[in-house]
Amino acid sequence: MAWNTPGGNSGDDNRAPRKPRGGNGGGWGGGLPGPLRDLFDGGIWRWVLVALALLVLFSSFQLIGEQQRGVVLRFGEYSRILQPGPNFKLPWPLESVIKVNATQIKTFSSNVPVLTRDENIVNVALNVQYRVDDPRLYLFGTVDGDQMLEQSAQSAVREQVGRADLNTVLNNRGPLAVVAEQRLQASLKAYNTGLSVTGLTLPDARPPEEVKPAFDEVNGAQQVKERLINEAQAYAAKVVPEARGQASRARTTAEGYKQAIVARSEGDARRFSLLQAEYKNAPEVTRKRLWLETVQQVLSENRKVIGGDGRQLIYVPMPADAKSTGNAPQLTPDMVVPALPATTDSIRNPDRSVSRSANREEAGR
Repeated sequence: MAWNTPGGNSGDDNRAPRKPRGGNGGGWGGGLPGPLRDLFDGGIWRWVLVALALLVLFSSFQLIGEQQRGVVLRFGEYSRILQPGPNFKLPWPLESVIKVNATQIKTFSSNVPVLTRDENIVNVALNVQYRVDDPRLYLFGTVDGDQMLEQSAQSAVREQVGRADLNTVLNNRGPLAVVAEQRLQASLKAYNTGLSVTGLTLPDARPPEEVKPAFDEVNGAQQVKERLINEAQAYAAKVVPEARGQASRARTTAEGYKQAIVARSEGDARRFSLLQAEYKNAPEVTRKRLWLETVQQVLSENRKVIGGDGRQLIYVPMPADAKSTGNAPQLTPDMVVPALPATTDSIRNPDRSVSRSANREEAGR
């Protein structure tokens, strides 16, 4: 049966019949409009498959930086840690990667008001440096590791400062910072934060502004006290060795004097014993020798020179070593004593007069 088309050639019986509009025709785009149906019929699915393959390939390749660590999650559960460099994993959504900067040094600073052991309020400056030590614990060990560190740091500082007095907090905070750092690290480990403290310092401690003048006066008095103590210690360090040296010298001198006196006394005693024995053997000779020795000693220590004219008496003290040294004392007016008037007896017999004078001097001694 021929198809009768208006305006067409009804005699062309070899033309293929048209597919009906609508309905479920054959092919992938049977129900689509003409242009889209032609596109699907032309092989778009091949391009879709290629795009999916590229997506899977790129999502399976993961590049981790030098300062990073990659935490792999498989269906939302922790699987492993990716080290720096190129890595491969299962494509998304099977596995996903969270990158964590594990070498970055983070800093937390705060100003904490603390009550000391002696019930004084002081504002302590706190500075904490930390980094991520365990990426897994940092992400899943606690809700917010950074906030946990801030709270733990303030708690550790309050604990250590609360056990110290005001003077220690203001002038010697080094040991407090060391103990607070250890306490903070222990707290972070107990809370599974995955953080590691690299440094904790207490750079400053100041009293509240309301009582700052009083604190300044106390600090000034403390500095004056320390200065006086240092000066006293320096003076003691100077005087004590000198006093010890003088004491040692005095002891040495006394010991030498003691030995000299004892030796002299023993010598005198031995000499007296020998003299006594000699006196028993020859009393007259010994007595005369003692008298001569005594006179010689007296005249050697106290000499007198009588002028030849008999009018003046010259008193010249002659030291024992004057003869050996050759330095004779010079004559001064005080040494010249007027002589007594010469009597007739002394003029006639001068030797007798000198003898009487010597006897009077000997009796006076």
